[in-house]
Amino acid sequence: MLFYTLFEIVGYLISIIVMLVIVQFVLSLLISFNVVNISNQFVDAVWRAVNALLDPILKPIRRLMPNTGAIDFSPLVLIVGLEIVRIVLRNLAYATM
Repeated sequence: MLFYTLFEIVGYLISIIVMLVIVQFVLSLLISFNVVNISNQFVDAVWRAVNALLDPILKPIRRLMPNTGAIDFSPLVLIVGLEIVRIVLRNLAYATM
């Protein structure tokens, strides 16, 4: 039962990280297409906060991946990796019950 509780906690943390990656992606699109302006204090604060939270996680992935030009696939690799971790932990949690 304890392992299942830990799985639930890790699952929620993974969900939060995935949502932050989606927010970063959408915000980067909005900034690059000039829908929102980075000189706006709120947009700048959200952009800096999301990048401060995700950069320590994404930098090691970016170092391992080959250079693909303007497209950054590290958020996709992060999401897929986190989902694999979630699946493995879920199966371990169910196996110990």
